[in-house]
Amino acid sequence: MSFYIGIDIGSTAIKVALADADGEKVASRVDPTGADFRANAVRSFERLMTDNGVRRREVRYILATGYGRRLFREADDSMSEITANAVGAHWVGQAYGGVATVINIGGQDTKAIGLDDDGHVNKFAMNDKCAAGTGRFLDVAARNLEIGLKELGDYHHRVQGMPATLNSTCAVFAESEIIGLLATGHGKPEIVAGIHAAIAKRTARLARRVGLGERVLFDGGPALNTGLVAALEEALMRELIIPPEPQTVTAYGAALLGRDIDRSERALAEEELP
Repeated sequence: MSFYIGIDIGSTAIKVALADADGEKVASRVDPTGADFRANAVRSFERLMTDNGVRRREVRYILATGYGRRLFREADDSMSEITANAVGAHWVGQAYGGVATVINIGGQDTKAIGLDDDGHVNKFAMNDKCAAGTGRFLDVAARNLEIGLKELGDYHHRVQGMPATLNSTCAVFAESEIIGLLATGHGKPEIVAGIHAAIAKRTARLARRVGLGERVLFDGGPALNTGLVAALEEALMRELIIPPEPQTVTAYGAALLGRDIDRSERALAEEELP
């Protein structure tokens, strides 16, 4: 058997995906990045193989991507997360009739990617200058509200009236604003809905810069937040495609890219044989 592994080392989570020779995803896992990027990435990588009975010699190519991709020396090569995300989203999106726009919210940045019919990147925009609108902002907001990150979606759907208005576009000031809203008697559901609305507004502006296609795929860990999904759908005025494992789309794309590179190298080697 031949396998390909993509590893996406982000600021908050390490995502590893295992693909077979046909490009089908065999397995994946998500682990916290923690303080020691490299050690935790190696541990996650080894656990994926052990849990699925894959031996190292069966892995033909390993491609790293993400924030800490250059730290993973076990990889055969590395590539930007823009490219890996596009490839993974294109492959996953085929089950939905194809996608033209990808929105990815990560721990430290938000990306919008425009794809052509073959899944190649034709335009992209990224916000990595401010934590507002990122997964980190959601972490901070949940901590200030003293609720679990996974509870944000539930709180969003409990809102009875209008969402609270957050005027700050800076994560630091928005954090102070959240504390102020709590102090003035606003309920947690109102504040959560307001946070999601503010993030959705910023993300929608970013997505419109690359152009909104008929089908838009939303991936990354925050895509598991049903409240944020609802807010973003309202801001974009369309239903979003949420893949079954939104956190691992980029890692899966890296595995597929590794498979393509391996095939190209083998084909070239065969051409050079006498």
